[in-house]
Amino acid sequence: MQKIGIIGLGLIGGSIFKDLTALGYDVKAVSHSQNGEKIYKSYEDLKDREVIFVCSAMNKTLAVLDELENILPAETIVTDVCSLKEFVSKKERPYIFIPSHPMAGTEHKGYENSFSGLFKGAKWVITKQCPQTQTLTQIIKQLGATPVFMSAGEHDEAAAMISHMPMVVAQALFLAASKNPNNLKIAASGFRDMTRLALSNEEMAIDMVTMNAENIQQAILKLYQALGELTTGDYHEIISRIKEERTKMFNQL
Repeated sequence: MQKIGIIGLGLIGGSIFKDLTALGYDVKAVSHSQNGEKIYKSYEDLKDREVIFVCSAMNKTLAVLDELENILPAETIVTDVCSLKEFVSKKERPYIFIPSHPMAGTEHKGYENSFSGLFKGAKWVITKQCPQTQTLTQIIKQLGATPVFMSAGEHDEAAAMISHMPMVVAQALFLAASKNPNNLKIAASGFRDMTRLALSNEEMAIDMVTMNAENIQQAILKLYQALGELTTGDYHEIISRIKEERTKMFNQL
């Protein structure tokens, strides 16, 4: 079993920590907010690790990766879990850096909301293939996720549409509805479910919207075009096709 290190015990890092510990891995974590067995305060405590997951906030990840350069042996495998991949992929590292992104999460944040099984059935994007990638994919599969390979640019464009846009749309819908108090008086389960992602971690939301602005703007234009297609096209045919394709897609997950 590999020796695993985790930096940051929020929702994602905490869930990885709980899962891999339960699977019998030798796991150490570094966290400034959590205390306990196998939880440390210094990155130096991870220099014996074979694989390290950097699960810090996106705006702090580059600083963490830079600091690890002075600590880790060259053979250490390091991955991050940021929801954007191009910005972490620009610099060559003295260790083996394999950018990745688990397509999993909830609207909640923090270690207290992390749980075993978060990644079961999820996709986990990997944007670099090298001989050591197999080691990472084996761990990802044991977490219950399915590795998906694409370039960093392809990932960021797709993430804007299927990950960042749902949050932005949920926020915009609630903002628009809240302009009229009568809307919220009769809001029920449909509105609640549609706006769930408006509760997303504020720090993460700001990072996504500011750091992936160009791709999100393009996604908004595509959404606007799709709305036009719905209102001017054969609505019955379009929604029938949507129902069929969505059912097929999620039945495969």
